[in-house]
Amino acid sequence: MLNPPLHTKMRRSTGTLFDRGFLEQIKMSMDRAVAGLLDILEDELRSGEADFNSLIAEQLPVMSIGGWLELPADDYPLLRSLVNEQVLTQELFPPPSKLTRSDLATQRLQDYFAEVIRERRKAPGDDPISSWIRTWDAMEPDREQADAAVHSLAFFVLEAALETTTHLLNTMALMLLRRPGRFDQLRARPELIPGAVEESLRYDPPIHMISRVAPEDTALGDAKVLRGEMVQLMVGAAHHDPRQYKDPEVFDVRRGASHLSFGSGIHYCLGAPLARLEGVSLLTALLDRLPGLRLAAPPAWAGQVTFRRITEFKVALA
Repeated sequence: MLNPPLHTKMRRSTGTLFDRGFLEQIKMSMDRAVAGLLDILEDELRSGEADFNSLIAEQLPVMSIGGWLELPADDYPLLRSLVNEQVLTQELFPPPSKLTRSDLATQRLQDYFAEVIRERRKAPGDDPISSWIRTWDAMEPDREQADAAVHSLAFFVLEAALETTTHLLNTMALMLLRRPGRFDQLRARPELIPGAVEESLRYDPPIHMISRVAPEDTALGDAKVLRGEMVQLMVGAAHHDPRQYKDPEVFDVRRGASHLSFGSGIHYCLGAPLARLEGVSLLTALLDRLPGLRLAAPPAWAGQVTFRRITEFKVALA
């Protein structure tokens, strides 16, 4: 929600996070991670139903971003739980009880990354957090301010990667399991797999509401927006606007990447290439290994609007 010039400074400090070379480098490790998670899912399915959310969708994003940040794997369950609580404050009109839970989670995440930064200063490496420390030390003479900037980046990258990508993986599988013909179509034409990922992002985006702060007085239709006011952009509704999309309620894997799920302009998502890679890797493996996968029960959803979240997603084998 930052505007220039601070947004420009923060964005430039990250460099190019997930370029083509990096994605090619990690693709094999991503595929191995997916294979390991599907091994666990298959073991569970042999004895009946299994929860796709807890075994796959919640695991792959934290393994991906946690491994990239070089955070201890033993910390992944804690980080996932804290992020789930922290984002409650971003809902529309959250009750005091949720704000309290979010505040506690925020403090614990802040303490966690403060310790990570202290440790990386003692023993810097080639990881992103060490790189951000070096970058901000060169830009900001005040050590406390430099650490605060690095802290914000690490905190934000973790939070954004976990909540949004978990939803993408869940929704992608759910949309296809509800439409078995689409699974058959993708097996016959695997080149359409990236399109299925994009259509999942359009049909039910991970974030249904994006906040922006107006940098100047402006007008949106008949509404006047003053400088400094926050505007809530309802992305989920925009993605089903018949003026923009032909047959918006049809899940069409050939539609292409025409959506706002990663934002746009200067605020375009830093982690979009990584999220896409996770989606393609998982869907490719699912089509190959679990052709008989089916939906065992309607999924359970958290009562949230901003960050969409499935809490249980039972699947079985036909």
